[in-house]
Amino acid sequence: MRRIMKYIKPFWGLIVLDLIMVSIMAYANLSLPEYLSRIVNVGIQQNGIEKTVPEAVRASFMDKLAVFQSPEEHTAVLAGYHLVEPGSAEAVGLVSTYPTLEQEPIYVLNALTSQDDQAFADLMSRPMVLVQGVSLLQNNPEQAKAIFGNNMPFDISKLPAGMDLFTLIQQLPQDQRDAFKTQVGTYLNSLQGSILKQVVIQAVSAEYKALGMSIEKVQTNFILRIGALMLLVSLISVITSLTVSFLASRTSAGVARDLRSAVFQKVTSFSSAEFENFSTASLITRSTNDVTQVQQLVFMIMRMAFTAPLIATIGIIRALDKSPNMWWLIALAVAVIIVVISILLVTVMPKFKIMQTLIDKINLVLRENLSGIMVVRAFNKQEFEENRFDVANQNLTNNMRFVGRAMVFLFPIINLIFSGLSIAIIWVGAHEVAQSALQVGDLIAFMQYSMQIVMAFINLSILFVFLPRAAVSGARIADVLETPLLIKDPAEPKTLPEPVKGVVHFEDVDFRYPDAEADVLHDITFTANPGQVTSIIGSTGCGKSTLVNLIPRFYEVSKGRITLDGVDIRDITQQELRDEIGYTAQRGILFSGTIASNMQLAKADASLEEMNEALRIAQASDFVLEDPNGVEREIAQNGTNVSGGQKQRLSIARSLVKKPPIYIFDDTFSALDFKTDSMLRAALKDQVKDSTVLIVTQRVATAMGSDQILVLESGRVVGLGTHKDLMRDCQTYQEIANSQLSKEELA
Repeated sequence: MRRIMKYIKPFWGLIVLDLIMVSIMAYANLSLPEYLSRIVNVGIQQNGIEKTVPEAVRASFMDKLAVFQSPEEHTAVLAGYHLVEPGSAEAVGLVSTYPTLEQEPIYVLNALTSQDDQAFADLMSRPMVLVQGVSLLQNNPEQAKAIFGNNMPFDISKLPAGMDLFTLIQQLPQDQRDAFKTQVGTYLNSLQGSILKQVVIQAVSAEYKALGMSIEKVQTNFILRIGALMLLVSLISVITSLTVSFLASRTSAGVARDLRSAVFQKVTSFSSAEFENFSTASLITRSTNDVTQVQQLVFMIMRMAFTAPLIATIGIIRALDKSPNMWWLIALAVAVIIVVISILLVTVMPKFKIMQTLIDKINLVLRENLSGIMVVRAFNKQEFEENRFDVANQNLTNNMRFVGRAMVFLFPIINLIFSGLSIAIIWVGAHEVAQSALQVGDLIAFMQYSMQIVMAFINLSILFVFLPRAAVSGARIADVLETPLLIKDPAEPKTLPEPVKGVVHFEDVDFRYPDAEADVLHDITFTANPGQVTSIIGSTGCGKSTLVNLIPRFYEVSKGRITLDGVDIRDITQQELRDEIGYTAQRGILFSGTIASNMQLAKADASLEEMNEALRIAQASDFVLEDPNGVEREIAQNGTNVSGGQKQRLSIARSLVKKPPIYIFDDTFSALDFKTDSMLRAALKDQVKDSTVLIVTQRVATAMGSDQILVLESGRVVGLGTHKDLMRDCQTYQEIANSQLSKEELA
C-alpha cells in the first residue's frame, strides 16, 4: 500500500474532515451509556435529585443539623444559606416550589462556586445522614438497623412514648454523642463513591418531601431532560456516522478512480515490450478487481480503523471509571478475540495471496475462449474449453470456499464472546451491587462500554484480515504503475520543420525484440519520399510488420536511427510523431460506437463530407450508404457485426480521413479481393499523391505498381527498386513473383 500512497494524498482534506467527524461520532457513542447510567442512578434511584447539597431546608431541619455539627461547621453552613420568612416578598415567589414556606421559615441556598459546593457537600453529608437516621430510628427502627446495626446508643423500646430523640440526643453526654456519630461514620466510610452519594441524596429527598416539593415532578423533569440529551446525542451520532460513511465512500471511490485512470494511462503508454510482462487478462484484473480491493480497504480504514482506536481507548477509560474491579473481564474478552483473529489470519492469509492470481487465470481462460470462439467451434473443442474453464473456476472456487469457511466461524465466535462477556459482567457486577460497591446504572454503563470496546477490537481485527489481500492488490497495481517505459519522450524534444513533408529515412537500422537472442532486422537503410509509394514485401516472418512498426515508435531501434524530415524520431514527442502518421494495422480494429465515431478517432472534427470521401476511396461507400443510418450505423465491440473485408475497409477509411503526410498500411489489403484491392489502390493514388505511403504486403500484384519495392529476407534488405528492376536483379523477388503471377501478368 505504501507504493500507491501518492494516490491517497490528494484526499488529505477529506481524511482530516473524516477524522474530525470520527472523533465527534466516537464521543457521541460513548456518551450514551453515561446518560443511561444517569437515568438509572439519578433519575430512578435518586428520584432525579443530582446534588447532595439541598437547595432549601426547613429552619427546624437546620436546627437538627446543629446537633451533629460543631459550632464552626454550623456557622459555615448558615453562611451559605439565607432565611426566608413566611409572608415575605421573597416567599411569594418561592411558596409554589416550597409549599411548607406558608407555615414555617426555610433556608434557601445562596449561589455557590464549584469549590464552595464541594465544601458544603463535605460539611452537610454526614449530619444530614445522621438526622435522617435518627428520624428512621424513631419512626422505623427496623430500617434504622440497616444503617446502625445493633450498636445503637440506646434501646428505643425503653424510651417513653412520644419522646423526641433529637431532644434526647442533645441531652446525652458529649462522649455518647460522639460515639453515635462514629457509629454512623463507620457505616458511611464503608460506602464507596456513588453509593455514598446515593445515601446522602436519600436524606436530601426526605427533606424535599418535608418542604412539600413534588419529587415525582423532579424525577420526571430529570428523566425527560436527560432523555432529550440522549436523543440529541443519538442524532449527532447518526449524522456524523452518515458523514463519515460519505467521506469514506467519496475518498475510496476517488482513490479507485485515480488508480484506474493511472493504470489505464500507463497501459496506453506501454510498448509491445511492456505488454510481454503482463497478460491482457492480468491487466484487466489489476484495473478492476485489484482496484476494488484497495477501494474497500481505504473505506474500511476511514470507517473503522480511525474509529476503533478512539472508541477502545476512551471506552476503557470510562469503563474503568465506572468499575475498576472488573477490568479483567474486558482484558479477557479482548485476549480471546486477538487469539481467534490471529489463528484466522494465519489460516487464510496464504489463500488471500494466491486469490488474485487465480482470478487472473480465470479471466485469461474466459477471454481466450470468447475471442477464439470460432476456432473452438471449428475444431469441436467446446468440451475441452469447458473442462479448461472448469479447472480454473474450481481452483478459484476451492480457494474462496476455504476462505469463506474460515471466515464463517468468526461471527459465531464473536457472538459467543459477546454473550459470555455479558453473562460474566452481570454475574460479577451483581455481587458488586449487592455489596454496595457498584450502582445498577454504572453496571449497565460498564456493560455497554465493554461491548463497544470489544466491537472496536473486532473491527480492527477484521481490518487486519482484509489487509493482506488489499496489500497484494496494491502491490500488483504498483507493479504496473512503476513499470519503466522503454520508449519515452525526450527531456527536451525537438519540433518538426513546418510544413511536414513526410520524408522517412532508415539509416543502418537494427532491431532486436526484448530478451531475444538475435536481431530481427539487420542494417536496414532506405528512404521513403513524399509522392512515392514504397511497398515492403517478403516471406512470412521476415520482419515486414516489425519494420513499419518502428516508424511510429511502437518499438525502439536497437541500432541506427530513423528520421522524419531529417529529425531523429527519438528527438520528438510520440504524440507529435504519431500526429503525422495515418496507420492501418494488419488486423482491422473497430471500437464500439458508430462508423462516424470510429472515423473521428483519427480526426475529431471530421465533417460528413470528409468521411464520405474517405469511405469512397476505401471502397466502403456501398455497404455504408446502403444502411439507412449511413455513418451513424452502430458498430459492435471489435466490429463483430461487420465482415472482415468491411472491417478492413473501414479501418483504411479511418486513416484516410486524417490526411496525414505519412500513410502506413500494414498488410491492410490482404483481407480484400483482388478487384477491390485494385480499385482501392487506384482511388488511393489521387488521395495520397503528396504523401509518403508505405505498404506492407505479400501480394506482388499490390506491390508491382509501387514507386519502389523493398524486398526483405531474414530481416535484411535483399532488393530495392521498381518491379521491373527487381524482376531483373533480385532473385528473392523473382521467386515470390513467379509463385503468385503468370508470366503474362508479370510482363
